[in-house]
Amino acid sequence: MTTDTVPETSKAPAGALTKKDYRSIYIRSTFMLGSFNFERFQAIGVAVSLIPSIKRFYSDKHDQAEALKRHLEFFNTHPWIASPIFGVVSAMEEQKSKGEPIQDSDITNVKIGLMGPLAGVGDPIFWGTARPVLAALGASMALTGSVIGPLLFFVVINIIRMLMRWYGFKVGYERGTAIVSDLGGGQLKKLTATASVLGLFVMGALVSKWTTINFPLVISRYKGSDGKEVVTTLQSILDSLLPGLVALLLTFLCMWILKKKVNPIWIIFGMFAVGILGYWSGFLG
Repeated sequence: MTTDTVPETSKAPAGALTKKDYRSIYIRSTFMLGSFNFERFQAIGVAVSLIPSIKRFYSDKHDQAEALKRHLEFFNTHPWIASPIFGVVSAMEEQKSKGEPIQDSDITNVKIGLMGPLAGVGDPIFWGTARPVLAALGASMALTGSVIGPLLFFVVINIIRMLMRWYGFKVGYERGTAIVSDLGGGQLKKLTATASVLGLFVMGALVSKWTTINFPLVISRYKGSDGKEVVTTLQSILDSLLPGLVALLLTFLCMWILKKKVNPIWIIFGMFAVGILGYWSGFLG
C-alpha cells in the first residue's frame, strides 16, 4: 500500500494562506523596523511583511501593486504586537480578492485604528514589564558570576517575542476571517467603527501626554501679600484657560497642512526651525 504525500499548499483552503506563507510573514515581520523612517515610520516594513499574503490573494500584478500602495501609508505600533494586525489585514485582503464589498478605506481604517490601542497594550507589557523584570533577574544572577543570567534574559525575551509574532498573526488571521466573512451581520462595520474610535481616543491622549509647549513670556510681576514675588507668564494664563490647548491647536494645524498635501518631512523640519528660533528668542521655553 502506498501513501501519497499531500503538498503543503493543499493543506489550506484554496486561496488561503499556507504554512509556508505563515513562516515567510513571520520572518519578514522580524525585520519590520529595518526601514524605519520619520515620514511613514514602519510603513515599508508593513508592506514587506504582507507581501506573501498579497501574492497569495492577488495573481494580477496591478492588483498586487494597489495592495502594496495601501500598506505604504503611515503605520506605527509596538513591533511585536503588530502581528495580530497583519493577521486581520490579511483576512480582509483575502475577502477583498474574492470580490467581497471591502473598500480600501475599510482596510486602512481597521489597520490604523488598531495600531494605537495595541501599542498601548504592547508597550507596558513588553517594554515596561517583561523586559525590565527579565533584565533585573538576569543582572542579579550575572552579579554572582553566573553566565546563566544574561542567557536567561536573551532566551526568555526572544521566546516571548517569537510566540507573540507567530500566534498573534495566526489568531488575527483566523478571527479576522470569521469577522470579515460575516459582512451581512455588520461585524466588519462594528470592528471598523470601534477601531477608529479607539485609535482617535488613544491618539488624543498621546497628544496631551507627549506634546509639551511652554511660553515663558512674563506678562506681569508683583509681590503678594506674603511678600513673595508672583510671576504671571503667558503659559500660566493658557493653562488656566485649558491645559494642553496649544498642543491641541498645533495638532489641528498639522492636520490642516497635511490635507494641503505638504510633505510631512517639511512639517518636521518646520517644527525644528520654529522650536530653535523660539527658544533662541526667549518666546518658547
